[in-house]
Amino acid sequence: MMPGNGNTNLTNSYVVQLFHHTLWSQVGWILGVALVVAGIIVLMRQVRESPAEVEPRSRTLLRWIFGVLWFVDGLLQLQPSMPLGLGNDVVLPSADGTPFWLHRLMIDGVNLWNDHPIALAAAAAWIQLGIGLFLLVSRGTLSRVAGAVAVGWGLLVWVVGNGMGGIFSSGASFLFGWPGAVMFYVVAGAWLAAPLRVFPQIFAKFTLRLIALILGGGIILQVLPSHEFWHGGSSNALTAMANEMTQAAQPHWFASVVNGGGSLASTMGGGFNIVVIIWMAVTAYGLWRSSSTASTSNWGVATCVAGCLVWWVFAQDGALFGGLSTDVNSMLPVAALVVCASPRIRNSEPITMPLPALARRTYATVFGAVATALLVVAIIPMVNASVSSGAETTLYVAQNGQVAFYPPGSSAFPFSLTDQHGRSFHFPNSTKRYTLLTWLDPKCWTDCPLLAAQLKDLDQQLTPQQRDQLQIIAVAANPYHESLRDINAFMTSHQLHSMNNFYFVTGTRAQLAQNYNDYGIEVSMKRTDKMSVHSDAIYLIDPHGSIRAYIPDDPPTGTSGTSSAVTALWDTIQRVGLK
Repeated sequence: MMPGNGNTNLTNSYVVQLFHHTLWSQVGWILGVALVVAGIIVLMRQVRESPAEVEPRSRTLLRWIFGVLWFVDGLLQLQPSMPLGLGNDVVLPSADGTPFWLHRLMIDGVNLWNDHPIALAAAAAWIQLGIGLFLLVSRGTLSRVAGAVAVGWGLLVWVVGNGMGGIFSSGASFLFGWPGAVMFYVVAGAWLAAPLRVFPQIFAKFTLRLIALILGGGIILQVLPSHEFWHGGSSNALTAMANEMTQAAQPHWFASVVNGGGSLASTMGGGFNIVVIIWMAVTAYGLWRSSSTASTSNWGVATCVAGCLVWWVFAQDGALFGGLSTDVNSMLPVAALVVCASPRIRNSEPITMPLPALARRTYATVFGAVATALLVVAIIPMVNASVSSGAETTLYVAQNGQVAFYPPGSSAFPFSLTDQHGRSFHFPNSTKRYTLLTWLDPKCWTDCPLLAAQLKDLDQQLTPQQRDQLQIIAVAANPYHESLRDINAFMTSHQLHSMNNFYFVTGTRAQLAQNYNDYGIEVSMKRTDKMSVHSDAIYLIDPHGSIRAYIPDDPPTGTSGTSSAVTALWDTIQRVGLK
């Protein structure tokens, strides 16, 4: 995992909320499409046992294992840092050192992702979850289709997202993932897409020999002096990688184990590299021997699996930590391929499902329909993002605060709305007080309660004289749940009624829309949504109606939590003259 450019808070609350909102809103579509697909399957009676084709044990295990791997990758894609982090912090560093044509392709991919981070992050998650579920539940022709989809998506990720697995990297190593974890997913998908009648004849032979050849290439990379595996001390490539990987958030004991491996490589230097090369050579020889149709030797497979597990820890740090992991890295897929192709598995009887025929059909119908729905719901927004000229403002909001904000000295926009008591409320008003103006969704359960707590905390720090000089106004940021009942329920829930200088105002949808537009506040919501996605922002306005400060609801760099945001508000108020 490479560090990014550091310009963005990858778990910006606005972006995370929007990402989760998008995912949940798409769940309904997924269930609806799944219901339709299930009905079509039942009507056409496509889900049935095919006694003429018995799936070999090696294919069943290949389908199950890579189904789980794809599903895990989909879950990783749901991490909240993915929308803002994947493009700049994962893909962009992989573009270094690639040929011009590939570099240009990857930059275009990063730009597309940054233009549509929410839509593409959600789509990527659904696609990988769909592929995984499809492989787990489908057999026969449908599993071949799932394998083909895995190949297509895997190649796209391998080229655009993975820089072709680092094959052009100056420090490439089999230990560090060369020739790319996704390439092994593609290999598995290609075998699953192959006709069932030819699978038993060629899968084991060609797979074991392919891995043996890749290990041979890995030996060449390991020998090259420029790759720094012969060095001792902190300049050893494995030591440097261990030091970098363990900077990511992870269990302390696991980081200690990884650092222990790096220290051993540092101490042994070239001797450690000799051990690695011997393992690769012996394993490659053993796999080649096992690839013979008549072979019953499994020691090469055992050596490969054991080594892969060791390097998955020491050279790849478990591959799951840090919040930006996109897959389990290369060692586990390699181990899975050689196990499925091993003589022990290929010579075993097919796996039989201990379920009645009706239960099998029902199981396949339900989960197959959900898998299909995941893919359908993912592809539509992905295609739309690819052809759309417009861009989400998500990345820019996360980096710079609200896009359309007004600088100090600008005149505030007047409005006439209704406060929590049902009385008309005009701004500016005759009180001639400083004003904190913000926007709260009375149905929100994420950011708005936190912002309300910050405002209450700030109010409690004011002296009576200061409180007389300041009014706090919150505009309802939910055009479908904007009633007085809604806002008073929110105020009661968060103990805001005790603030005598706090006004929660609302109005008609047209009035609210005008207010949002005037102040550059983005509010995204459908009638069926429970809460809105809206800009978190606070304006400080002086008694003369001039904007004195704009405060995005993100604590300053180096601080965290409610107290830091209150401190930022308090410092801003004092700076403009409230004593």
